[in-house]
Amino acid sequence: MIDRRSFIAGTAALAAAPAAAQIGAPATIRFRPPVPAPGEMPSLRPVAADRRFTSRAVEREIVRVSKGIADPKLRWMFGNCYPNTLDTTVTMRTIGGAPDAFVITGDIPCLWLRDSAAQLRPYLHLVRDDAPLAELFRGLIGRQARSVLIDPYANAFMEDPGAPTNLSWALADKTLMKPGVAERKWEIDSLCYFLRLSHDYWQATRDPRPFTTEWAAAARAVIATFRAQQRIDGPGPYRFQRNAGQPIETLLEGLGNPTRPNGMIHSMFRPSDDACLYSLFVPANLFAVTTLRELAAIAIGARGDAALASDAAALADEVERATTEHGRMRLADGSDVWAYEVDGFGNAVFMDDANVPSLLGLAFLGCVSPDDPRWQRTAAAVWSDRNPWFIRGRAAEGVGGPHVGRNQVWPMSMIVRAFSTADEQVIRAMLRQLRDTDGGTGLIHEAFEADDPSRFTREWFAWANGLFGQLIVHLHRTRPALLGAAL
Repeated sequence: MIDRRSFIAGTAALAAAPAAAQIGAPATIRFRPPVPAPGEMPSLRPVAADRRFTSRAVEREIVRVSKGIADPKLRWMFGNCYPNTLDTTVTMRTIGGAPDAFVITGDIPCLWLRDSAAQLRPYLHLVRDDAPLAELFRGLIGRQARSVLIDPYANAFMEDPGAPTNLSWALADKTLMKPGVAERKWEIDSLCYFLRLSHDYWQATRDPRPFTTEWAAAARAVIATFRAQQRIDGPGPYRFQRNAGQPIETLLEGLGNPTRPNGMIHSMFRPSDDACLYSLFVPANLFAVTTLRELAAIAIGARGDAALASDAAALADEVERATTEHGRMRLADGSDVWAYEVDGFGNAVFMDDANVPSLLGLAFLGCVSPDDPRWQRTAAAVWSDRNPWFIRGRAAEGVGGPHVGRNQVWPMSMIVRAFSTADEQVIRAMLRQLRDTDGGTGLIHEAFEADDPSRFTREWFAWANGLFGQLIVHLHRTRPALLGAAL
């Protein structure tokens, strides 16, 4: 049986080869970006008639921002990447008179709670100017709420909520698979992203329509799941095992390595979909604190639900106290930093993974202030040899992770670093690396070999494309002179 790791590896592409020569790509791919000839920069977007969703506001934004980008290749990449989610991954319909949006990751035709929420985030500032775009956000909030109610422990869902999984690597998983669930890896951040998507839309629009009784039931399911996974009164209902060649794909005895409950929330898997070593995963706990407080704000503002707001705020306070007390460690030089994972027995691991939430991404997510001294020490250690998944190569340097393996830099880490610093020299360096490591494709990928960026994974990865576009829009607003100058 093929597993997800092998499936993703099978979508790796060599930019020097023609598209027809790529091997191992899944039959379900609906969009295959053409490989441009060396030196050419044609638009890689589908023709207008083949785009999955069109937003006039987004089209105007592409034109507006592109005018401020001096570097021609960076400008070309922005035009390809920024609309990629809308062009290639969206299916819209209505359910009970309300919008429903199914947003796939790209080359895997399922909805991940994390990815789909992050994929729409680059368009948030445009929703007030584009009614169909706002409808798309409402449709995804509704779809995510219904998905959470199917199973709050699942990370990925089928388009048909009554269908069994069709992901080959998940067919034999030893867990309670329900119809509509594509994969059932329990990850704190999956539920956090549902809350973040809801809060971002509410903050941008003050539109109460998505926050129905169904949404409130899903929000209560989030709180109940987080409380169960504090494991104060036992391990809770979740179990998962997979017959796989990599230990990051399965859990010891279905529950993970032993822990001593301390008030933090247990996560069996990381946002990379890799198993945690120690399941008290610090970045996701800090993200949960932040998004639970955001949930409290929506509960009051959109629904006038004081009880839901009180429950969310109380849990946030508990998890914050526990994570502040137990989620720190000292490095060999004595630096006080956030740990990546802890077990409650006093053991901790320092590393980072490019997938967000990460230690590097805590400021980007609003979980800490960019000026916070502990986070600054942590981020500096992440971008150094103290992090076993920090990679330096001839082509680039950045953070990778166990999901793809050694010597693989994830562009996501470079994007998050650029978002998180005020040092314009660092931002320029990250933009140059992003520009020069696309493998000649004009798109952003999951990972590439640090010495040879023509070897990469996932030629169609909408989250990474959108995150790059989001960075460029951010820089156009905050540092227009930087974008408007040569790199």
